[in-house]
Amino acid sequence: MTNTLHKSILNLAIPATIENILQTLVGFIDTLMIAKLGLTAVTAVGVSNTILNVYLAVYIAIGVGCSALVSRNIGAKNSKAAKIVAVQSIYLGLIVSLVFGLAAVLFGHYLLLWMGLDATELAAAKTYFYLVGGLTCFNSLMTVLASIIRATGDTKSPMTISAITNVTNVCVDYVLIFGIGSFTGFGILGTAIGTVIARIFGTVLLFKKLQSSALALQKEDLRFGCRDKELISLTIPATAERLVMRLGQVVYMSLIVAISSKTYASHNIAGSIESFVYMPAYGLATAAAVLIGMAKGEKDYHKIRQVGFWSALYGIIILGFFGLFLFFGGAYFATFFTSDSSAIAQVGIALKIDGFIQPVLAISLILAGALQGMGDTKTPLYSTIIGMWGIRVVGVFLFGQYFGLGIAGVWLSILIDLAIRAIFLSYRFNKVTRILA
Repeated sequence: MTNTLHKSILNLAIPATIENILQTLVGFIDTLMIAKLGLTAVTAVGVSNTILNVYLAVYIAIGVGCSALVSRNIGAKNSKAAKIVAVQSIYLGLIVSLVFGLAAVLFGHYLLLWMGLDATELAAAKTYFYLVGGLTCFNSLMTVLASIIRATGDTKSPMTISAITNVTNVCVDYVLIFGIGSFTGFGILGTAIGTVIARIFGTVLLFKKLQSSALALQKEDLRFGCRDKELISLTIPATAERLVMRLGQVVYMSLIVAISSKTYASHNIAGSIESFVYMPAYGLATAAAVLIGMAKGEKDYHKIRQVGFWSALYGIIILGFFGLFLFFGGAYFATFFTSDSSAIAQVGIALKIDGFIQPVLAISLILAGALQGMGDTKTPLYSTIIGMWGIRVVGVFLFGQYFGLGIAGVWLSILIDLAIRAIFLSYRFNKVTRILA
């Protein structure tokens, strides 16, 4: 079983990892194109996406609950129940996103104003936010549909569709932002239109793929009504966990800004470099969640322990290896982003500490996914509350500001946060699976 298990983990994790890397890469390309329009455009789109990422956090949470229940029912050979969960997840995502879309249109001005934009930035941000936020339902549909397909054990199709959608996004964005021939382009509005077009296209492709899968939906499956309270009970803690994380990020980022603008810029550069390194952990977390959900449906509790153990071990080895590159090459990588010697030095310090962070980051991400696959969305919530608010936010204030350690204090706080989360999640996973076994 071990060889088959290893193959199953990697077959699910590798496409999910590639999908995440592609999305991150496209994000960089998008940022570079927007930067050509000037700093006002960068600020406008960046602030808008800060708010829209809160929306996305909720959609991802719905996807977490959906994936846990769909994979469990597939493992139990109950495709009818899996379809019911899939349909309810789609409807739940639609309802929530329509409310968010209405809020974006009605209250977008005040939300953006609250973020501290000046008059010029506010005008630019509204152009983007009203359209992308108002039609956020397509982001919700893409997120939930991809989660359903992954829960069937197919991570290759979402990867392929994501690649097609992202390439479409970049190409359409380029034409609509800068124009072509006699067409001069729409600037920021072009970015918004391109994003929405790509999401509509992605939604259509994902739905077509779902309809060609074992969970193809018939007319009778599309009846409206929430008959599964477990979906809500899983989604609420997962949503809370994402929101707690986002809010914590806003607070500790503001504390970093208070240290100095250069420290804030250096921190962001370090985070951008790191974002490529930990993608395999997200892929392994996806694999663990799907396989554990199926194993729970099969009532194979030994397999649950095995999937969790090997997924985490793979993560430790892979991220630990990449951590060496961060430790020894951090300052060099920084030169691709800035020529400021002081900022390069700060990025180098951050990434040296980050090299030690990678193994515990792998454990915390993968075991959180494993627990969510078992249907436990509360433990990751508790670990995020403790880690983000009890350790990271407090640590950035104490080490970064009060003791004057600057960026070293910031990243030491992140290290302590993730190390304690890794210990807590490992303890919880071992305890729960030992009881089940």
